[in-house]
Amino acid sequence: MRIETRGRARALQALYAWDMRSGQDLTKVAIRVWDDLAVSPEERKFAGGIVRTVAVSHEELDAALMAVTDNWRLERLGAIERSVLRLGAAELRRGEAPPRVVIQEAVRLAERFGSTASARFVNGVLDAYARRAGVL
Repeated sequence: MRIETRGRARALQALYAWDMRSGQDLTKVAIRVWDDLAVSPEERKFAGGIVRTVAVSHEELDAALMAVTDNWRLERLGAIERSVLRLGAAELRRGEAPPRVVIQEAVRLAERFGSTASARFVNGVLDAYARRAGVL
């Protein structure tokens, strides 16, 4: 498995843990999770970029995601879906990987940690987000 794929999974673990610990600092939660899991430096480096993007601009990312989710507020979504959407939106914003790859990887994470329905939902939302952001 590629470093980027593993790094995305590590970022998702940190984002999910942060979602479960509302009010705590995302960066500190991520470090704690990665220390507990003995995450490699390469995975931390990749995941850290995504986590930093979410930490700095999660309110803006959430607002942009809510703008493309018809009749869904982020707080009504499951924690996995919410975390995967934040991960995908942050990575799309960073622009370091092709948008289709980012969306595909997010869909795989949603299916792996959520369900087939989660994967379809994430695909639709991130596709709409990417189009609105002008990256697709």
